[in-house]
Amino acid sequence: MSKKIWKGLFWVLLIALALVFLVPMIYAVYNSLLPLDKVNKIVSPSYFTFQNYVDLFTGYPIVTWFKNTVIVAVLTLVFQLLTALTAGYALAKLRFPGKNFSFMIVLITLMIPFQVLLTPLYIMISKLGWNDTLIGLIVPFMLNMLYVFMSRQYFLTIPNDLIEAARIDGLGYLGSFFKIVFPLSKPIMATITIFNFVQSWNAYLVPSTFVSSKEKFTLVVGLNTLKDTYFNRLNLTMAGVVVICIPILILFLLLQKQLIRGIASDGIKG
Repeated sequence: MSKKIWKGLFWVLLIALALVFLVPMIYAVYNSLLPLDKVNKIVSPSYFTFQNYVDLFTGYPIVTWFKNTVIVAVLTLVFQLLTALTAGYALAKLRFPGKNFSFMIVLITLMIPFQVLLTPLYIMISKLGWNDTLIGLIVPFMLNMLYVFMSRQYFLTIPNDLIEAARIDGLGYLGSFFKIVFPLSKPIMATITIFNFVQSWNAYLVPSTFVSSKEKFTLVVGLNTLKDTYFNRLNLTMAGVVVICIPILILFLLLQKQLIRGIASDGIKG
């Protein structure tokens, strides 16, 4: 076969896979626009209505849950970016006693399932008085060892000559980081941002365990109560699914170029 035929088959395969992954989202959007008696039926667009979204926002404190989720997701992201980039830079480029041991701790931590840590973490949160607060959803998750590992591996691709040149010019370790390394870190920052935001935004286990007040619910936990209350109102549930997905889709569209660069490049941009 010629190259053009192989390329055509490749694109057909990609489009087919994309459609497979889009089916659940299309299903959610479609049913979120239908009256209850038309759910799971193929109907004319004349039946489409936004009443489900009106009922969702008027019947539940969606705005409050949305605000709580944004606060938790954004603050967690800021702290995890700060800790991951600085720790990754230190493990990749600095020399200090115990460096290899520290990296070993990072690797060991990655091997521990989070479910094992949930009970002791809950006890610590309770003793600190952070139960049923947004602080309890933020402070314990300001550091993520996976992102430290990812940052270290990324910074290893940056030549030491660049940092040494900055040191010769009089920059210290922090100066070298902010002047040389940080501007080259957009791809890894975009990758961490997407991974972390999706994880925080969709989190259910921790918020449902640590928070019990309705006004402190995050969006996923709050909308899950909707499912429990109106288990037979699939159209309302699908409207909630669409509301949850929209911010993640917007974030991905904004950062997709940097994410692709992080996967395809070696960390140096011309």
